[in-house]
This record gives sequence, structure tokens and C-alpha cells, in this order.
Amino acid sequence: MAELKETVLACYPTVSSVKELLSPSETSLSIVTQPHVTLKVLHEAKEAGIGCVWMQPGSFDDEGLEYAKREFKAAVGGNEGRAGEGWCVLVDGDDACRRAKEEKL
Repeated sequence: MAELKETVLACYPTVSSVKELLSPSETSLSIVTQPHVTLKVLHEAKEAGIGCVWMQPGSFDDEGLEYAKREFKAAVGGNEGRAGEGWCVLVDGDDACRRAKEEKL
């Protein structure tokens, strides 16, 4: 088994790849990458067993957004939200989580 390469950021352990997560089925993923990278990350997340993803403004295109809404238990992304640029976890977190339980945003 490969050695886990971990960094600590603000007291939270981090990993450099979705594939390195220790408990992917208990992990939600917030994505802040360019759309072409996001689609790759979404595929890795699905393969790893992650159930919920949040795509920050600017991190997705139509293909990535459609994939996330189709393939994950809960997916947040799109052009709504209070900031006017899309669902931002810092600005819209509580509201979007409530709505994501009802429908995929």
C-alpha cells in the first residue's frame, strides 16, 4: 500500500488526490478548480464513493454540472445563490444544504 502523503492546513489534514481519502463514503467534496480539472475530479470522486459534491463558482461548465447532478446523491452548483455568481459555500452554505436535500442544485 502506498504511503499516504498528508499535509496539515489550519489543523485539518489534507491529501493531494481524491483517491487518497481515508473515508470517502463519509466525505463531501468542495471543488475549486477550473472546469476541465473539475470533471476529472468528479469522476475520481464518484469512483471513490463520495456521495456529495459542491462546485464553487467558476469551477464547472455544463458538462460537469450535469454529470454531478446525475451521479451524486447531492450536488450543489449552478448560477444561483446570493453572491450572484453561483452557490458559494461560505455565503450560501446553510441554504444550499437544505435545498440540496430536496433537489439537486
